[in-house]
Amino acid sequence: MATSLEVRGVSLRFGGVRALTDVGFAIRAGELFSIIGPNGAGKTSIVNCISGRYKPTEGQLFYQGRDITGLTPNARASLGIGRTFQNLALFHHMSVLDNVMVGRHHLLKNNFLTGSLYWLTGARKEELEHRRKVEEIIDFLDLQSVRKAQAGTLSYGLRKRVELARAMALEPRLILLDEPMAGMNFEEKEDMARYIVDLNEEFGMTVVMIEHDMGVVMDISHRVMVLDFGRKIAEGDPAAVLADPHVRRAYLGEEDEVLVDPDDAPPAQESAA
Repeated sequence: MATSLEVRGVSLRFGGVRALTDVGFAIRAGELFSIIGPNGAGKTSIVNCISGRYKPTEGQLFYQGRDITGLTPNARASLGIGRTFQNLALFHHMSVLDNVMVGRHHLLKNNFLTGSLYWLTGARKEELEHRRKVEEIIDFLDLQSVRKAQAGTLSYGLRKRVELARAMALEPRLILLDEPMAGMNFEEKEDMARYIVDLNEEFGMTVVMIEHDMGVVMDISHRVMVLDFGRKIAEGDPAAVLADPHVRRAYLGEEDEVLVDPDDAPPAQESAA
């Protein structure tokens, strides 16, 4: 299978603080790849390096074989790299429909001059086509009932879904999801997990996801990478990675602890009266 993204020896420093140290990995096209690790491990930093928000102090990044290390975020978006943010970045005063339409701006061909001749050029036809695409995304994410609502009036879970819709509107081939389920209740997480799997399987997008919920990571990821203090400590299929003693130590602080599903834990013994 072809490689979608390759990260080679990426290090990132802010003054004397090392956020990342010699991180390297490759993601195959069509893969659902999760990045996990304790708070402050460098997960968002590596995603920011991939999206172009940060420029690595050392190392290189390749997308579909092309060196993108020096490209701007806009240039990477034009190549087909989309993302969502850990903290919502919606236009709260705008409708859901308009927020998603913003995600199409990289795909617009008409400029200010041709757009001013709306009926004489292809601007009207182009807008109708973009609206059709946006409506398909809104249907896919079950946002029909709130399509005209102001984004700022929606619940947190719905706003996260709108941000995913806007990232989808770019029609990315690689999508970066920074904690897409943070702050959600169980039902909202189930819905979001289903949407992410469908993105990967039905839309054919390569997905890179930061996620803290181990149940979700185990259920939907093809492979997992673990960061700790800015260094990669494990990579592989989910079950093998979560059984790794280095990973257990990073999460639990003790070598001999085991990650146990609460449903599998033995019942507590009652003390004698």
